[in-house]
Amino acid sequence: MSTTTTGPTARRDVVVTGMGATTPIGGDVASTWAGLLEGRSGVAALTEEWAADLPVRIAAHAAVDPLEILERVEARTLDRSQQFALIAAREAWAQAGRPDVDKNRLAVVFASGIGGVTTLLNAYDVLKEKGPRRVSPYTVPMLMPNGPAAAVGLDLKAHAGVHTPVSACASGAEAIALGLQIIRDGRADVVVCGGTEAAIHPLPMAAFASMRAMSARNDEPLRASRPYDKGRDGFIMAEGAGAVVLESAEYAKSRGAKVFGTVAGFGITSDGYHFAAPDPEGRGVIRALRAALDDAGLAPSDIVHINAHATSTPVGDTAEAKAIREVFGSTADNVVVSAPKSSIGHMLGAAGAVEAIASLLAIGEHVVPPTLNLEDRDDDINLDIVTVDPRPLRPGPAVSNSFGFGGHNVVLVFQPA
Repeated sequence: MSTTTTGPTARRDVVVTGMGATTPIGGDVASTWAGLLEGRSGVAALTEEWAADLPVRIAAHAAVDPLEILERVEARTLDRSQQFALIAAREAWAQAGRPDVDKNRLAVVFASGIGGVTTLLNAYDVLKEKGPRRVSPYTVPMLMPNGPAAAVGLDLKAHAGVHTPVSACASGAEAIALGLQIIRDGRADVVVCGGTEAAIHPLPMAAFASMRAMSARNDEPLRASRPYDKGRDGFIMAEGAGAVVLESAEYAKSRGAKVFGTVAGFGITSDGYHFAAPDPEGRGVIRALRAALDDAGLAPSDIVHINAHATSTPVGDTAEAKAIREVFGSTADNVVVSAPKSSIGHMLGAAGAVEAIASLLAIGEHVVPPTLNLEDRDDDINLDIVTVDPRPLRPGPAVSNSFGFGGHNVVLVFQPA
């Protein structure tokens, strides 16, 4: 493994030694990856009574409820987003071999786009209906946006810092970028990074529907998320978490850890354009892509796979495709693109972390999952998108894109082990 240098000081290589996830198509990484390759969808009609009057009545619940995994005594003091975070982080930590790292050299970066929103809303209902004395003393720790990071940090007894990037749907990817920086800067040898979200609740659902951001194909849940298709009409709300264990290459080698890939680079920019709409020309994405490739020391022609943000919104998918074409030029024809949100829905703050895992598995196993429901491609989308069946992938690095409301753009670059 090569070492990149910046001036006179050698820059630390950062590797991935563990992965964990709980998603709408699987309760762990293995089942989620199998579901992606099989082309399964986790989207379904909402059966809760509160959903009956909503304009959008479809979503992607986690395939495995966290209460099936966590002890009830532990779970009752945690918001659902925190429960997901713990489950994903524990899987990743176990896969990494539970490193016996000095706790002063262990950090956590766990993100969420919305945080403990269900706790906040449910506590307000209790306050109105039963009075202030019935509000749980656990409410504040459960609703804090940094609650998931704190829960993971306390579980692992991390002493090198616990951080919570909040950048809407780019949050999970930004967590990994920050973890990369922490190790490069020498603050820690091991960082557990990830993202989590649990916002399938009437108020968030109604609010996103009011923005016309979500698909209203209530009668066709399995066909509702359709990135790049002419008939796309918005994203699908999803929940769950993803986590990775990052280590300096030196530390991982010293303990004989199995390496799943390298976090080779990142790029972070902002659009400065609109609160909810992306720059239609993708200028912020273009800068982020170029910054990530430059940070990784790679050219566009080196990339073999792009895990696209592709939420199935009319403007967003087109803007991202334009940006990819601008950066990759004619070499874009040689880059295989996939859009996993067509299968797992949009996990908001967890999306970037889960899709980072999908990117690592794609380049590690040399196969790309299909994009679902792409039946009538938008004329403005000129990319090599995998559809119907998985496609073999030649060896090489991958890019994973994540963008969020507020104009956040985060691009990660992964090298195979």
